[in-house]
Amino acid sequence: MTNLNVTVLGGGSWGTTVASLVARNAPITLWARNPATVAEINTHHTNEVFLPGAILPEKLFATTNLRSAVRSADVIVMGIPSQNFRQVLLEVKKNIRAWVPVISLTKGLELDTRMRMTEIIAEVLPGHPVGVLTGPNLAQEIIAGQAAASVIAMEDAIIVQELQTVFKSGLFRTYTNTDVIGCELGGVLKNIIAIAVGMGDGQGAGDNTRAGLITRGLAEVTRLGVAMGGRAETFAGLAGMGDMIATCTSPQSRNRHVGIQLGMGRNMEEIVSEMVMVAEGVKSAPAVLALAEQYKVDTPIFRDVYRVLSGDTSATRTFRGLLRVEAGAESEPG
Repeated sequence: MTNLNVTVLGGGSWGTTVASLVARNAPITLWARNPATVAEINTHHTNEVFLPGAILPEKLFATTNLRSAVRSADVIVMGIPSQNFRQVLLEVKKNIRAWVPVISLTKGLELDTRMRMTEIIAEVLPGHPVGVLTGPNLAQEIIAGQAAASVIAMEDAIIVQELQTVFKSGLFRTYTNTDVIGCELGGVLKNIIAIAVGMGDGQGAGDNTRAGLITRGLAEVTRLGVAMGGRAETFAGLAGMGDMIATCTSPQSRNRHVGIQLGMGRNMEEIVSEMVMVAEGVKSAPAVLALAEQYKVDTPIFRDVYRVLSGDTSATRTFRGLLRVEAGAESEPG
């Protein structure tokens, strides 16, 4: 048990799950906006909207008081959706103590600036150690006690090893990495590939098709990730290939779900209106495409998914087009 006081910001499925894991290792506070969610966690030790059927640790204390949650923290963990991330972080800035590490759980990009969440943290909170916890981590499985592996990435090899002990818990194995850019981009970019895979699944594509699309998608993710400063080997690890496989194949994947519904002919407004949780790939797609153009990386899968999401074409037409692209060398796009 560590003496570090940990605060997780965000009472969604993954924020609540991470807080539950940390509760075994350290004093933990979970901040959520919704008073009903906070009352449910503290009284019944459940969060039925986001984690139906799960029983949370009694040690997990929830609050709506952001000021007190941040002021008492030795470590801040940000489980806030990408488009609200900066707003919450600006409130954190008013109350955080000096040098407190800030770890992001969010697998998205800020739309207006195209910034990764760790870049936003570094901009808003200069001088604070910054990192990301990422990997093939489906909240429902982890909260149920099933085995999983994750990566905590920070540039400081000493701090990352200390925080590794905060997050590893039971069958939840946590590895360390110093490639923050690569680990973070792996989590962001695979969401768009998962939408593409879902589009195929929604049209009855087979396992061979899915495997081919995942593999070509991983190559696309790696090309852009390396161009942006990530290390190629990171994308072959848990933050890249591992997260890609889980997100592209699991029935629990929100991004794959969006793709399936698009493949079945539904429109985005209908799909999003029925979802309780955010599918970050939908939000990040315009920023990802802009980054690919900025770094001059050809990303045909990203481009075609964005065209479907923006309503320029249908999932059926796009998926058939992807399959008809002439194959060149395996090292080339497409």
